[in-house]
Amino acid sequence: CPPLPRPEFADVTVEMYPLGTKLYYECDSGYRRRKGQYGGIRCRMIEQVASWFYRSFECIDEKILLSLAPTMELHMNPERKTQSPAPQKQENLSDFDQKGFCGPPKTIPHASLSLNNTYSEGQVLHFKCQHGYDKRTPTSGTSICKKLDGKLIWTSLDLQCTNDS
Repeated sequence: CPPLPRPEFADVTVEMYPLGTKLYYECDSGYRRRKGQYGGIRCRMIEQVASWFYRSFECIDEKILLSLAPTMELHMNPERKTQSPAPQKQENLSDFDQKGFCGPPKTIPHASLSLNNTYSEGQVLHFKCQHGYDKRTPTSGTSICKKLDGKLIWTSLDLQCTNDS
């Protein structure tokens, strides 16, 4: 779908991703991707279940990397490289009961997900006014990437967030 203009003062969330969706993990500030690892994941059909296909990806504290001697190889236990492991959230078809959709991907400590603003047909985006910006109704809404006359478009979103100032 084309880039979607986002309503002012609104947050967007995604609960399910259609098959073919590609997401990318990016390390948070102060962390670096382990050399040779790729942060991309893809929603695929695996054993008749829509699932994320993962590769090994890890973000390492830059201070640890800088403190290592140049000749020393990095052989550390993954649990020692991160400060606090984030909870692992794994999608599963039974949780979402939507054929052809992956649920939320697992979290990786010290990393966030990026979509590079590329959305596939069937993607549903949920919008909600940010705290303090919900004076006009409706205060939430959805927009869906659909094919209309051979073109991918977003369904209209009737959402206006304001703080009346």
